[in-house]
Amino acid sequence: MLDNIKQLSQVLSNTFNAKDIVNVLLEYFEQNFGISSLDIYVFDDTTRSLRDFAKNWLYIEEICDKSTTGQLYSYFETLCYKNYIEENNFLYYGLHRGSKLIGMLKMDVGFIDTENLINFLDLAIYIISLKIQNVILSEKMQKNIDFHDSMKNIAKIIETQYELNYIIPLIGEMIDKFVSNHLIYIFIRAENGTYKLVWPGACKDEKIFGLLSVLTPNSDCVMTADKKIGLFPLVTEGKLIGCVVAKSTDGRLNEKEVEYIEQLTNQAATTIDRANVYAEILKHATLDALTGFYNRRQLEERTRQEVSGANRKNKPLCAIMIDIDFFKKVNDTYGHAVGDIVLKTVAHIIKSQLRDYDIAGRYGGEEFTILLPYTTLSDAQMVAERLRMAVELKHIDISKVVPDSPEKYISVTISSGVHQLQSGEDETELIQKADKALYEAKTGGRNKVVIYDIQNNM
Repeated sequence: MLDNIKQLSQVLSNTFNAKDIVNVLLEYFEQNFGISSLDIYVFDDTTRSLRDFAKNWLYIEEICDKSTTGQLYSYFETLCYKNYIEENNFLYYGLHRGSKLIGMLKMDVGFIDTENLINFLDLAIYIISLKIQNVILSEKMQKNIDFHDSMKNIAKIIETQYELNYIIPLIGEMIDKFVSNHLIYIFIRAENGTYKLVWPGACKDEKIFGLLSVLTPNSDCVMTADKKIGLFPLVTEGKLIGCVVAKSTDGRLNEKEVEYIEQLTNQAATTIDRANVYAEILKHATLDALTGFYNRRQLEERTRQEVSGANRKNKPLCAIMIDIDFFKKVNDTYGHAVGDIVLKTVAHIIKSQLRDYDIAGRYGGEEFTILLPYTTLSDAQMVAERLRMAVELKHIDISKVVPDSPEKYISVTISSGVHQLQSGEDETELIQKADKALYEAKTGGRNKVVIYDIQNNM
């Protein structure tokens, strides 16, 4: 018996997640005792429900609770008073932390003699229970680490970004990460008290729009009676500026999810408010804070000037639209701080390759616009290719931002669209046609330069 205990301990020591534990235990008990199935159910104090341990512990909906008084829960309650239950060819054996019942094993024992199995479980259950507790604790600790990393990321966004159409999707994605089995909506409140949905693109639940009217600057989280919809006001300096709404697609919002959203919402409110202040200040600025390039507003003004000058002097003018390939994946994989490093690095490479009178601007997000005065299409194509190769060859050091990452350096590529100003075209057509060429580069495989096809109008 002791040898069997030792063997079980050894196989469990090589498991690191819930699914592996269930599979290893099933294989072990199948080989040694002849069972045909095994499930593990663990009681979650937060939702007061039994959960399937093999599924994602932090997200999965409840299996059954006291209100449904399911048969599974009845077995669990009975195990508070006895070690095991054998019924209908199934063996239910309690899992404990000290004297507290925390869950149970469910084994399909068929018609086998269960005496040896039960005697073995009397000795082995402590090892199994301890392993399960450690995995649950580890997953919850990792969840908390990820949560606080997201809190820091939201705080960092405002250091270099000030456009709400860039900030809000990032905030929405971060919140969505921690309540993945719910729908998340972000609304911004106008001066007249109306709410505008700003993330995601649509909300089909009219009930949510009606609920928004109950919010005040003094409101805490507002929950519907069934706890399937939660409204989390965005309040800063006593002013209600918007709302984050979480809607359950299955069960209800549990206490931990509410706690996560409340903290993330508080941080998001500060970030959005500061973004509004920055936006007002930077209306009169000319440079993008992160890259040092012209910002979108100043870029548009310079484009008008250059187009006007090129038409007046009958001189060539080319535009290059550049997009960093798979930039969202960089943010999702390494975090937005690394995304900022990538943007800075690509901007530095672009700047180093241009002439003093060339014009570079940040068009938005990970897109850049370059204007090349007195430059023909063939020369502009060579410039774009030179930039593409320089970016592709650059190894970007991310070790200081994410020291725990196994990768110390990463590489990115860019796609580019090029167009030369034609007679009769204005600044809008110049940029639009370069952007169409960029689209062709991205849909055609990325990491390439595409010239706008005047003949076929792309």
